[in-house]
Amino acid sequence: MAQKLLRPFMSLSAKHLSRPFSPQTSLLLCRVSAVTYNVAWHRPLSFTATPAARTFSTTQVFRNTFNVQDGDDFQDRVLKSQKPVVIDFHAQWCGPCKILGPRLEKMVAKHQGKVLMAKVDIDDHTDLALEYEVSAVPTVLAMKNGDVVDKFVGIKDEDQLEAFLKKLIGP
Repeated sequence: MAQKLLRPFMSLSAKHLSRPFSPQTSLLLCRVSAVTYNVAWHRPLSFTATPAARTFSTTQVFRNTFNVQDGDDFQDRVLKSQKPVVIDFHAQWCGPCKILGPRLEKMVAKHQGKVLMAKVDIDDHTDLALEYEVSAVPTVLAMKNGDVVDKFVGIKDEDQLEAFLKKLIGP
């Protein structure tokens, strides 16, 4: 069965298969739109390829939320931020973190850029977790002008998160 499927491509010359990609062609994605196969001659009769459309978009959630990469990134994007920042200390293995994270991201997105959200994986950044005395996850800190102004540990519902964010943003 596999041989039948691959036979049309076996007739392509080595020149076509071994040609290196140029920077322009490596960015072009192709989608096979039609392949007709002649069983008697074991050659493709027609082959057409059309460029595939590639789109990239971002939502409000992802413009206001970012993953901390290292200590310098934390320093630049959180401590030196002009906007208030909510820091979500989480772990991949933490069940409540998987519930709180998206809920918190949604609430931050509702405030349309008035507050940012930094996500810190405690397994990757134990130094930051120790520095901010994170003893359990999820732990969420509210930071304004480089200073911690509020904190909670555990999961919260949307009303409690809204009150937490309004207190951070202020009037």
